[in-house]
Amino acid sequence: MSILLSSNFQWVLFSTLLLGIASGLVGCLAYWKKQSLMSDALSHAALPGVVIAFLIFQVKDLHVLIIGAALSALVGAVCIMFIKSNTRITEDTAMGMILAVFFGGGIVLLTLVNQSSEGNQAGLNHFIFGQAASMVSSDVMTMSILAVAVILTVIIGFKEWKLFLFDPDFAKGLNLSIKGMNFIYLMLLVLTVVIGIQAVGVILMSALLIIPPVSARYWTHSFKTMMWLSGIFGGISGAVGTTISALGVSLPTGPFIVVTSGSIFLLSLFFGMKKGLVVEYIMLRDKKKEVQDLAISNSVLKEGNQ
Repeated sequence: MSILLSSNFQWVLFSTLLLGIASGLVGCLAYWKKQSLMSDALSHAALPGVVIAFLIFQVKDLHVLIIGAALSALVGAVCIMFIKSNTRITEDTAMGMILAVFFGGGIVLLTLVNQSSEGNQAGLNHFIFGQAASMVSSDVMTMSILAVAVILTVIIGFKEWKLFLFDPDFAKGLNLSIKGMNFIYLMLLVLTVVIGIQAVGVILMSALLIIPPVSARYWTHSFKTMMWLSGIFGGISGAVGTTISALGVSLPTGPFIVVTSGSIFLLSLFFGMKKGLVVEYIMLRDKKKEVQDLAISNSVLKEGNQ
């Protein structure tokens, strides 16, 4: 338990909390843009960039690896858009193809690195499932600053995001550049993915972008409220998952964050105020009772009239 009182753990906890909030907010944008699979594709596409950056510079500096991951994810996004625009292949199929090809290429490169003399010292395997405990102060600072930048971008441009997602024609009438918003959206998605790959891992980072907004959807029909709830659920998942991971020895952070997020989803699925199964059951039962009561009262009135 002493580790929970250490300043290093508290800073790591703070950074994963911010990462969870950022992921929840950006994931909400992806949810309404119907591109939840894009986050999965980009997170997997980031792995070869991490390994290539290490091979070129022979350092494990997070700044270098983030740049490599970002470039690789952007190449993956460009490939998806190219396939969608120039072939008959649908967007979700293109995402699945890029996800598999890039991740497979990353695993091949990672295997080659691990078999080399530097492989045992690289510690690149942490990027598969995440390991927050391996983060140093500079990593935490970088991750926190970028996460705050993502959060502020989403919050400050809330009205523009709402127009962009729900009424693009009206947005055009207000001289809001749809291409520009698409570019910013893609950059936010890539940035969120790459800053979380060390803590959460490339395989499970997409879950932190997908599950919180889906969970929030069960509690509200309001876009604004859904964004706030999605950010809160993401923050809770990041903080709780990191805490559980820190209590063990060499436990990967990503799986615990995803399990926590999945638990929040199950709670929302059953008890969500708007679409939860229990709430819908109670509402359906009450409606049936109202119909039955109305039928009985109508029957009584007919008998009385006769």
